[in-house]
Amino acid sequence: MRIEHLRQRLADLGAKPVHIQRVLRAWTHAQPLDAGPTRRGPMLPQAIVDALPALSAELAGLAQVRSEHPADDGSARLLVQLADKQTVESVLLPRDGLCVSSQVGCAVGCRFCMTGRDGLLRQVGSAEIVAQVVLARARRLVKKVVFMGMGEPAHNLDNVLEAIQLLGTEGGIGHKNLVFSTVGDPRVFERLPEGPVKPALALSLHTTRADLRAELLPKAPPLTPDEIVELGEAYARATGYPIQYQWTLIDGLNDTPEELDGIVRLLAGKYAIMNMIPYNAVPDLPYRRPAWDKAADIARQLHRRGILTKLRNSAGQDVDGGCGQLRARVIAGETPVRMVRKPAA
Repeated sequence: MRIEHLRQRLADLGAKPVHIQRVLRAWTHAQPLDAGPTRRGPMLPQAIVDALPALSAELAGLAQVRSEHPADDGSARLLVQLADKQTVESVLLPRDGLCVSSQVGCAVGCRFCMTGRDGLLRQVGSAEIVAQVVLARARRLVKKVVFMGMGEPAHNLDNVLEAIQLLGTEGGIGHKNLVFSTVGDPRVFERLPEGPVKPALALSLHTTRADLRAELLPKAPPLTPDEIVELGEAYARATGYPIQYQWTLIDGLNDTPEELDGIVRLLAGKYAIMNMIPYNAVPDLPYRRPAWDKAADIARQLHRRGILTKLRNSAGQDVDGGCGQLRARVIAGETPVRMVRKPAA
């Protein structure tokens, strides 16, 4: 289901824009669809009231928690089952954040990523994306949503932007707290500035070497790291939000002195934040996670050289936290341990 279809269904039942807004606001905040004081607007038409039970059931069926896996860092990975029984992953992050998936699988095929090993299975609809936020808000406060889960958001651009539009309006999430993550698809830099809700942008860089990037991200658009940073800087200056450059730190591969020199060359003076995340090991892949002390030293070196750098530990390290790992275990026939917390009152 797409959000535009939901809007049209409500309109066909006689809902005016104010009624549609009220229903969507209630849904995105994990409240009953008829929630909201009537003194703030006209009462819902009877046809809408009559349709709400069936609509509520349909929306609830868009995404359901199949299993929940709390971690020691305060995060929790959710294996989310969609209406057609396909599964994606969402992550409840510390400090009121949520990571959502925009595709079942991924077509980019990053060499170090579990999600892309089976390719793209299907797109996640805009309503299914928002449904992941609704599931999370039924459990805890969500003030930030990052599109960094399964999939490449740029390959599902219409659905992702539609979800961002709703979350940034009726969903009540600040625009800079909606973070669109991409490997650097040129369409992103054209489409994102056009919408009324302009999200922050996270660009997956991972290396400053064009040849290594082509090897690690074999199906990403053929933009060089220099070109990506140039496009990112233009977006940062246009929106007033710094670009968050994502760097999965892989032992012996992109943690070399040469790479650090390259980062300084690319990002010195840029409106940017470097997010370094030590690699989450994936079985059967040759890549390894560097020691934390080494990663911390790299971050300190960059900071001393004028690059604002944050060293982040990937959420859920103790519960197979790498994106796609929970889903892969289900496909392989392993049943993840079910540790479901009660929704917040």
